[in-house]
Amino acid sequence: MTETDTATAAASTDLASLKLTELRKIAAEKGLKGVSGLRKGDLITAIQTGTVPARGRAAAPAAEAAPAAQAAQAEPAAEAEKTEQAASAETQDAAPAAEKTERPQRTRRATRTTRASQEKTEPAAEQPATEQAEKSEQTEQPQQAEQAEQSRTAESRDSGDSGESRDSGDTADSSEEPRYESRSAARRARRNRARHGQREQEQQSGSEQERGQRQDRQEQDQQDSDRDSGQQQGQQGQQQGRNQRGQRNQDQEGEGRRGRRSRRNRRGRGGDQQDHQNDQQHDSADLQDVAGILDIVDNNVAFVRTTGYHASPADVFVQNQLIRRSGLRAGDAVTGKVRMGAAQTHGQGRNRQKYNQLVSVDTVNGLSVDEARNRPEFSKLTPLYPNQRLRLETDPKILTTRVIDLIMPIGKGQRALIVSPPKAGKTTIMQNIANAISTNNPECHLMVVLVDERPEEVTDMQRSVHGEVIASTFDRPPSEHTAVAELAIERAKRLVEQGKDVVVLLDSITRLGRAYNNSSPASGRILSGGVDSNALYPPKRFLGAARNIENGGSLTIIATAMVETGSAGDTVIFEEFKGTGNAELKLDRRISERRVFPAVDVNPSGTRKDELLLAPEEARIMHKLRRILSALDPQQAIDLLIKQLKKTKSNGEFLMQVASSAPMAADKDEEDYS
Repeated sequence: MTETDTATAAASTDLASLKLTELRKIAAEKGLKGVSGLRKGDLITAIQTGTVPARGRAAAPAAEAAPAAQAAQAEPAAEAEKTEQAASAETQDAAPAAEKTERPQRTRRATRTTRASQEKTEPAAEQPATEQAEKSEQTEQPQQAEQAEQSRTAESRDSGDSGESRDSGDTADSSEEPRYESRSAARRARRNRARHGQREQEQQSGSEQERGQRQDRQEQDQQDSDRDSGQQQGQQGQQQGRNQRGQRNQDQEGEGRRGRRSRRNRRGRGGDQQDHQNDQQHDSADLQDVAGILDIVDNNVAFVRTTGYHASPADVFVQNQLIRRSGLRAGDAVTGKVRMGAAQTHGQGRNRQKYNQLVSVDTVNGLSVDEARNRPEFSKLTPLYPNQRLRLETDPKILTTRVIDLIMPIGKGQRALIVSPPKAGKTTIMQNIANAISTNNPECHLMVVLVDERPEEVTDMQRSVHGEVIASTFDRPPSEHTAVAELAIERAKRLVEQGKDVVVLLDSITRLGRAYNNSSPASGRILSGGVDSNALYPPKRFLGAARNIENGGSLTIIATAMVETGSAGDTVIFEEFKGTGNAELKLDRRISERRVFPAVDVNPSGTRKDELLLAPEEARIMHKLRRILSALDPQQAIDLLIKQLKKTKSNGEFLMQVASSAPMAADKDEEDYS
């Protein structure tokens, strides 16, 4: 007996692993009929027992009875009355359901009830009373569906008749409503009324459908409970299969809803917490430290230049909200965290590139973010005349800086112009000034800005100057020249806001004006030489940033201006900047052609308010020296000055010799600078 049970269990397991189509083929091979409407469990039972359950046999007559009932419209009334009496003996909920057959959605409920009754119908071994009730219920379903279809057809016919009568009444009664202009207008009006009524009917049917679905669920649950309580013990195996199918249906309805709620919760509260933790771990893994200079291109675009002052693919994109929240300004040296992979696109066409995004700011110019917000603005600082001198004299053999110290003394906050023709030695003068400042004034931050310069001179300047060299060679576009110069001067302003002394050497202001003239849009006001009037304002803003701050800090700018180049545009640019500086050093071409360096024209060179930089005794001696040199030719004056400087080891010794000379001693009491 045990072996037989084992074989039966193995066979049932094999049948359960097959698909529904394969089971139907097996049933057809065994000669079973009416198995097309059976479920998988019933089909397996039918194959094992060799008999089709009563549900399968009853489904076919029910399906055949539906078209027969539609053909014979006189019989359904009597049969429906008999079946209603039989169904009322089984359940009390069938009577309210029969009263609602006139609703449009009754067909759906009848079909659903038929399907539910087919799934829950007892096999052929049930009691006769149960079989009779089920048969009457199955017979009732197609009849109720037929009655609902007939009632819906009648209602539509009545509504159509009423619509036609209403249209005819509207046409006839011309005194109450206006007559339509044409038949097409009348047809459009009827169609609009029909659509309006259809929308109202759909809304009403939707609410009735929801109520009907809830009632059907209640009826189905009640029928299942009543039917389960009346089953016999010999049918427990089949009842377990039906319970499993019912459990699956419940999972689809109840557990499915709980599953949806759990998934929604995972996406909602719990999901947010888990996703937030995952995002934090992911962000901490993707964040990297970054440092650079902030360059605000326009109001909505800003980058951290990580490789200097030039734009590069390694730059970091900065959002405008982060700039406002942290109080950042152009030229700030920032350090922070960057998210790798969160690329932001910038540019158009071929220049379109992707940049990583800055997510947080740690320090701004070495300060915390809170301290950086309280910085003063550069434009609100009070400018004064230079009153602290920058000594340029270093080695006795370097005569260039010694001559500049005598002829054009420079102070902190000076705005000086070196007016030079081509090949007059201005590059050498700039190198000597830069080295002298880095040697004698290490507290000053030195920046050398080379615009539209030759590449070999850039390399020479980088190797010979102990400072920050910012260069843009002549093979780069004009927009890059202007961008580098603007970022450099903004960086200098940020350092001055912190109370530091900054010295900027610009070579040259003329080439910077050319770059702005070529890159800026035309305003329509063209000066001589093809210079746009708007192109002169940015270089003026650059040079005008030089000032001595009242409560500490200074920005000194020493720029070169090109003259005698044969270009009318260069002459116009120089004339615009001629009166803006407070110190000027002019180089002479004729002196340089004689190979005398520095080729300084002594008489037009000088510093305004130089008495603020010199001691009273030194100012008196310099006044006498200028009176002597002014009487000579420019070439003779510089020759005499260089000859006397070579005889002394320092400028102080040279001034002592000048003071001890007879002519100056005789004029001792003429002017007093004490």
